[in-house]
Formats: sequence, structure tokens, C-alpha cells
Amino acid sequence: MPLPPLATAADLEAAGATGTAEAMDLALRRASARVRRYTRQDITFTASETVELSGGERILWLPQYPLVVDDAHPLTVVEVADFSGVEWNAVEGRDYSRLGNELTRGYPWQAPTRLMGWPWSRAQGVWAPKVRVTYSHGYDEVPDDIVDIVVDLATMNLANPGNLREAAIDDYRQVFAAETIGGARLSKSHKDDLRSYRRAAFSVVLQ
Repeated sequence: MPLPPLATAADLEAAGATGTAEAMDLALRRASARVRRYTRQDITFTASETVELSGGERILWLPQYPLVVDDAHPLTVVEVADFSGVEWNAVEGRDYSRLGNELTRGYPWQAPTRLMGWPWSRAQGVWAPKVRVTYSHGYDEVPDDIVDIVVDLATMNLANPGNLREAAIDDYRQVFAAETIGGARLSKSHKDDLRSYRRAAFSVVLQ
């Protein structure tokens, strides 16, 4: 399912932008896509998404921020053994601790023996090579600073829908900003404002 735009037509109109409903929708979708591509984040709230992540380390980083865990949105973590398909349900507070989006694997709460089968043979205190996580993430309301950036980009798209360098009518000549040619781009100041939302590139999603 496509993700919703990170701002609304009402936000655009409040900022003074004008255009048809179709043009506003396109401008918002293009601006939202650029913000999401830069941050590597969905940003809007998503419930119970299932992903498979590479483990093998003591800390497992969940790729989408912020993590939402409550009675209605449980966090489920399953370690999967290579080839055999054997699964191990990891329990928070027993098998791992959680800090933000970091899940730190603890040492086994029971003494492993050969009679237990997997995961007795795995290195203690690290995640299995593959971990399946079902979790909820994102914001119920998009933060205002992200809305401002999306509105800014969308307004530039609306101002120059034809990707023109300049336009002239009789004696009037208008030169468009370089950022609006080929679709509005994030400026350095935009990127600086989005940096705190940006996910590190080392998070690996297997599916």
C-alpha cells in the first residue's frame, strides 16, 4: 500500500501555494518521496510490520523509527536457525533488552546443553544469523519540521511545473530557482533539518 503524503493540501494552501487538486497531490507525493528517500524512513505510523533482519551481532537495530510498543502494538522477535528452520521466540527482559530501536541480546537465562538442540551451539550473547521482527513504528502526527520541508518542496514544484529555466511574456521575464528544475530538490538546510530523522545506512533488511 502506498504511503500517504507527509503534508496535506490544506498545509499547502495555508502556506500560500495555489494549484489544482491534482497538481497539489502530485507535488506533495513527489516532495514526500524525496524526504523519505533521504531519511530512509516511512515517518508515518505503520502497525505490525514484519521484517527479516541480519543478526550475528549482540545489538540488532530495527530500521524504522520511532519504535511503538504497547498493549495494542506488541513487539515480536523470533530468531531463525539457518537451514533447519527451527525458530526461537526471544522475550524482552529475559533474552534481550530494548533501548530505543536497539535490541541487545543477553546471555541465555538457562544453561544450554546438547539435549536442548538449537540454539545451544550458537555463540552466547549474540543474535542468530537471521531474526524476524514484527513491530509498529512511526508518528501518528508528522512532526512540524518535516511538514514544513515537504510544503517547501511541494510549493517549489507547483511554482515550476514545466521545469522551466525561465519564462518571458512581453517585457516580463521570470527566472526559476535551480532547485525547481527537474523537480524540487532538498537543499543543504533541508538536509540539516532532517539529519536527526535519518537512519544509518548499515541497517540490513533481508526482505
